[in-house]
Amino acid sequence: MHENFLHYLWRTRRFDLSQMATTDGEPLEILDFGEYNTHSGPDFLNARVRISNMVWAGNVEMHLKSSDWLQHGHQHDDAYNNVVLHVVYDNDVPIFYKKEGLSERVKCMEMKHRIPDGIYKKYWALLNNEHWIPCQHHLFQVSDLVKNACFERILIERLERKTTEIAVALERNRNDWEETFYQFTARYFGVKENSEPMEWLARSLPNIILSKHKNQLFQIEALLYGQAGLLETAFQDAYPTALKKEFQFLKHKHHLSPINTVAWKFARLRPANFPTIRLAQLAQLVHQSTHLFSKIIDIEEMADIQKLFEVKVSEYWQTHYVFDTPSVSIAKTLGKDTVLLMIINVVIPFLFYYGTYRKEDKYIQRAFDFLRKVQPEKNSITEGWQKLGIPLESAHRTQALIHLKTEYCNKKRCLDCAIGNSVLNIK
Repeated sequence: MHENFLHYLWRTRRFDLSQMATTDGEPLEILDFGEYNTHSGPDFLNARVRISNMVWAGNVEMHLKSSDWLQHGHQHDDAYNNVVLHVVYDNDVPIFYKKEGLSERVKCMEMKHRIPDGIYKKYWALLNNEHWIPCQHHLFQVSDLVKNACFERILIERLERKTTEIAVALERNRNDWEETFYQFTARYFGVKENSEPMEWLARSLPNIILSKHKNQLFQIEALLYGQAGLLETAFQDAYPTALKKEFQFLKHKHHLSPINTVAWKFARLRPANFPTIRLAQLAQLVHQSTHLFSKIIDIEEMADIQKLFEVKVSEYWQTHYVFDTPSVSIAKTLGKDTVLLMIINVVIPFLFYYGTYRKEDKYIQRAFDFLRKVQPEKNSITEGWQKLGIPLESAHRTQALIHLKTEYCNKKRCLDCAIGNSVLNIK
């Protein structure tokens, strides 16, 4: 038995509601089950119950055992003095309020004999199987209407989670949208292995400094490679030697302090993903784009968004992956898949949050429209859903499925999932 199962039963009223009474034998009627509280404090707020002939308004707290009230320290917390009903699976000890000079017992209701046997067995089966998703043998029984509604809600939750990070960064950057967008863009240029040092680099080298040199690609590269700590050694080639000299001047001019080079990872990466190449591509993006975020919010077509990220590398990097080591001449543009991931992970969350922040639905709608125009992601998670018969029309669907798998299925949060709830309702 889990406490959140009691929450589920209370939320859905799926327990025996007949002839209810407190553990003291007083007649009990639930007039309002309250609002589910996922934050600190009692589990359900603003409930109303009738005990004997008295109506009480307040909160409902739930535990597996009534003694958990003491284990959790509620007897020392004034926030629990407004609990009008303590709902427990097993009432093992009486509980009293924390009130000066009073010894008043908290009204308690025991659920042990009110839970339908069948629903608990289904819940136990969902929690205790080793399937790829807990409900995979019942998924076909869930209506498309329920599944699609679940996917929509999960997608919004995923976007809201991503925009939480944006909100924090935006506050740190004093509501500078361009600066914040630049930092997130840099982070995703680093791909998974170098996302953190890329973000550190962007935060240590503000966009406003790069903008002052945006017409000089050479200076932008000097700033990026120098601030990344990648110009600290002696070079054989003339180009990195010149970059190093230029950075010494710019470093003094802008009072810069390079980040630690230990952070950068090259091992087990495809050469096209080396941080040296990603920095060259980022330099081109800065060079060719003025007020990038302002452009993003004005664009209405997906193709035009993609064009913004069509960047090449400078001449030196066409024949190098690292300094002083020549390679076959390749343009080294950002790949189509990389651009689409950039759109999914940066552009769309920023559009969604900008619309929310400004209370302008057109940007929120555009974020969803762009997701529907991006091809579905291909990875082990989306392939797993496809094997279960879930169609993958676009990133609008795959983003929801990725979140559903990682945040709900893997964590066995079936009670918080509309599909899991539907499975429990199957006769």
